[in-house]
Amino acid sequence: MYVERSPGSPLAERIACLWEQDSAEEGVQLVVPDACVDLIWGPDGPHVAGPDTGPMPVRLLAGDVYRGIRFRPGALGGVLGVPAEELRDSRIAFEELGLPADLTLEELTVRLRATAAPDPAAPAIARALRKGSSVRQVAWDLGLSERHLHRRAVAAFGYSPKVLQRIVRFQRALRMARSGVPLARVAVESGYTDQAHLSHDVKRLSGVPMGHLLAPVPRLTEDA
Repeated sequence: MYVERSPGSPLAERIACLWEQDSAEEGVQLVVPDACVDLIWGPDGPHVAGPDTGPMPVRLLAGDVYRGIRFRPGALGGVLGVPAEELRDSRIAFEELGLPADLTLEELTVRLRATAAPDPAAPAIARALRKGSSVRQVAWDLGLSERHLHRRAVAAFGYSPKVLQRIVRFQRALRMARSGVPLARVAVESGYTDQAHLSHDVKRLSGVPMGHLLAPVPRLTEDA
């Protein structure tokens, strides 16, 4: 069973959710790119995951328990002491980053307040690319050169603007498809040229067709 819950204020601006995964049986779970960085406590010890550029299959055993804290895209800032690009496609133990294995949410809150804040332009970059704006247009709207935009995107998200665009567009398409929107409409409203383009991008980023990703997902629940 997988459950998400809100981190509550004031963490909500930087933390997307707190999540729990309890595995009732053995299997493989496919983790797909979402532009997020997660702090994870699991059977192999606490580690930092992502941001990913491709599918990451995770072998689950019956009885495995995972707990996680998921940062919003671009919201990592300096809390881990390294830019997001150094975490790309990696799973890094807490100890390698100087994090205590028993890090609590309260301690993380203190760290967030004491370390460098995320790039204030990050939300606008992600939002514009998610809506289908071109990299050139995003740079123009923010008053940046494309080279400067590239540097800031890589530092904040771990991705170049082009890769970030593919991932946030993919995630938008996945949310729409999971809500029951027909794939032809999903393709148009998510900024793909056609349904074939959507299918190609989904396969490239997840390794499987869209149909394999449309299992129901849990709703975000409020803190108790």
